[in-house]
Amino acid sequence: DLQGRVSFFRAWLTNGRPSCFQLPAFFFPQGFMTGALQLHARKYAIPIDTLNFAFEVRQEEGIDDVAEAPADGVYISGFFLEGARFDRETQMLADSLPKVMYDTVPVIHFKPTQHYKRSQADCECPLYKTAVRAGVLSTTGQSTN
Repeated sequence: DLQGRVSFFRAWLTNGRPSCFQLPAFFFPQGFMTGALQLHARKYAIPIDTLNFAFEVRQEEGIDDVAEAPADGVYISGFFLEGARFDRETQMLADSLPKVMYDTVPVIHFKPTQHYKRSQADCECPLYKTAVRAGVLSTTGQSTN
């Protein structure tokens, strides 16, 4: 885990902004997500407090599969599901396969969207920093644990 974090940040420093970010590498991911919203707000001269993230699950499975960064927002990788899986064919959450506790999630496009309202058809899913599901959900929807 530590070696992966160091490798990710070293590549960012030496090669420039990556096309896809590994969110679990960040110690304080809420700050990174706020920064992504700030960049969008400045680019389009809109108030940051009107922005929230819309999400699109991509076909790419990981950082190495992403050729270029999106025009707006960020591509994020490094998520896992516990007790469920993301069905690549139906593009929906599904029951986990027999004897498989954890499943990887494809790259997700976090798109800053003004006055975003989640569709009732979309699943609202908490995001935890560790496998221990404890802590308080922060303003980004990510657990403080």
